[in-house]
Amino acid sequence: MKQLRILLVDDHHVVRLGLRSLLNGEPDLEVIAEAGSANRAIQLARQLQPDVVLMDIRLPDKSGIEACREINRTHPHIHILMLTSYADDNMVTEAISAGATGYVLKQLSTDDLLQAVRTVGQGEAALDSKVAKQILNYVKRTQRESSTAAFRDLSPREIQVLRLVTEGKSNADIAEALTLSVTTVRNHVSAILNKLGLSNRIEAATYAVRNHIERYTL
Repeated sequence: MKQLRILLVDDHHVVRLGLRSLLNGEPDLEVIAEAGSANRAIQLARQLQPDVVLMDIRLPDKSGIEACREINRTHPHIHILMLTSYADDNMVTEAISAGATGYVLKQLSTDDLLQAVRTVGQGEAALDSKVAKQILNYVKRTQRESSTAAFRDLSPREIQVLRLVTEGKSNADIAEALTLSVTTVRNHVSAILNKLGLSNRIEAATYAVRNHIERYTL
């Protein structure tokens, strides 16, 4: 049975002692070294090339996220599992962006932690259920903000017109749907193209689809 070689990183000796005892009690897991600081973690990761780094975020010299970023930059094959008490949205997204393969909270059960280590060791993502929900909410929020920025210069009426343009409606169809004159619709389309810096209706429709106009709320 191939063992996963693990580097423990936490500034609390008692925490490392408990984790070492737990992990070394499994036949497929082996703690090969420990570090109490980010710089020491980076050094040991380079020297020992572990399969998994089990990393706390709060470290005395710099954050575990910074250490994660540095290790991932030079040794992307080393999988990093963030184990922390913090479920802050910014920390979660920064850790994932820095190259962490997983992010779990210290409150999880020992069985779940062992499973997370094994999952990350295989190169698959491991996320605490609470963390996964936060990431989903972050993605949704980012998408909404992106859509808002993409169409912020358009008036509510122009948004309505652009949505119908995206559906392939002609000016006459749009005029009928919105109870407007064809001339008014034509003026709205011209204003939309001008504000978005586009040349024609096809470009406008493509822009609207690419920026998820369906998510934009008036």
